[in-house]
Amino acid sequence: MVGSGLVRNRMPRTARIARVVAGLVFVLFGLAKFVFHGYEVAEFARFGFADAGLLVHGVGVLEVVGGIALVAGRLVRPAAALLAVDMLGAVSTAGVTVGGPIHLGLAPVLLLTMLFLVWAGAGRAAAITPRAPA
Repeated sequence: MVGSGLVRNRMPRTARIARVVAGLVFVLFGLAKFVFHGYEVAEFARFGFADAGLLVHGVGVLEVVGGIALVAGRLVRPAAALLAVDMLGAVSTAGVTVGGPIHLGLAPVLLLTMLFLVWAGAGRAAAITPRAPA
């Protein structure tokens, strides 16, 4: 197929860029769940979650740890799968209740990015790559 080599050669770089950018976004949004904890708990309660405080902590930990894993290029597929579920939850709760550019713009883009990373993996040159002895 014409151009298939070009796509294959660019895929690792695309995956690397996608995982690092998305990872940084997840770390920032995950940290916000701790910094603005009261606000986040109120929002999660508005979305209909019974134990919103516990859920905010859980989602915050998932986003920070998962984001760090993406940036580092470690456990990319499992982290991306868990973060995809996280974004599916964000779209189906906050997206339906609140809408807006974050819940109906950024969250679906992150969901698609996580599905891409589940498929593609870490890409070439993960941040922490062991080197072979010389």
